[in-house]
Amino acid sequence: MKKYVFGILLCLAIAVPAWLIVMLFPALEVIGAPVIAIIAGMILSLIIKKKNAFSDGIAFTSKKVLQYAVILLGFGLNLATVGQVGLTSLPIIVSTIATSLIVSFAMYKLLKIPSKTATLIGVGSSICGGSAIAATAPVIDADDEEIAQSISVIFLFNIIAALIFPTLGGILGMSNEGFALFAGTAVNDTSSVTAAASTWDSMHNTGSMVLDAATIVKLTRTLAIIPITLVLAVVRIRKEKNAGTGSTTKVSFKKIFPMFILYFVLASVITTIVTSVLTGQALDVANNIFGFLKQLSKFFIVMAMAAIGLNTNIVKLVKTGGKPILLGFICWIAITGVSILMQHILGIW
Repeated sequence: MKKYVFGILLCLAIAVPAWLIVMLFPALEVIGAPVIAIIAGMILSLIIKKKNAFSDGIAFTSKKVLQYAVILLGFGLNLATVGQVGLTSLPIIVSTIATSLIVSFAMYKLLKIPSKTATLIGVGSSICGGSAIAATAPVIDADDEEIAQSISVIFLFNIIAALIFPTLGGILGMSNEGFALFAGTAVNDTSSVTAAASTWDSMHNTGSMVLDAATIVKLTRTLAIIPITLVLAVVRIRKEKNAGTGSTTKVSFKKIFPMFILYFVLASVITTIVTSVLTGQALDVANNIFGFLKQLSKFFIVMAMAAIGLNTNIVKLVKTGGKPILLGFICWIAITGVSILMQHILGIW
């Protein structure tokens, strides 16, 4: 364990200030602590020339801590609440996810974008930004630079969406329900969904009604992590099987199959059962515990992003960023258009 200590401490030294900055300046929530951490990690990577003492801990944080973050994310998902409220948004969610994945595949073929980067951007755009990328990266064996590039692209369009979508929704004459669905399905990351929905509530004096509804829609989208990662695992296992012998296939299966996703599901089931059985003070205690675990999940993601930044060549990232940004833009426009179109078709607004 000693070989991991210095690298983990370095990631903590980046993550804690990034976390505190966003807490102290709520306006920075639209950017998010993960993005601040990944940028800080990239800058430090240019300063720290010899990283041998840190490398094991950085690798552990970027891989294992990232998986722990996804597992803990499950404690923020009450499947009963999602089932009651989120089903209304299901046709739109399925349509936007399918659109993003199809667009990312087509652009991967057309622009010759590296397949793992295209997959991460497609999944991040369609499901839940950084969390989806965190869940998908270990399954497809993406390296830290591919993760950093994908996170950077998602971050760019998160900010644009959070800034312009409330005004766009007003111009289009959306109802409160319509904008909650729009924000929940067309904005990539949870922080930006929250920012856009909160802005709408402030503009229209609706309390937290749109924020609450948009958050549930976003949680429903998050569940798509499960089938997407399992399908990607099966695809990769088949590729490994075709490339190797029977013995290597067994090893590959154990290595590739995303067990942490099953733990994510288990965490969601535990949350759902506990919150449906308990009442009164016991329920309050349980909700506080689950709330803490959800916050810990977010902090682990910040730590992992710091590690990924430390392993990323920022110069190379900038030089190769044109095509991924174009892919992210097209995915974002396509998802936005489909979300609006599906609401018209379903007569929601």
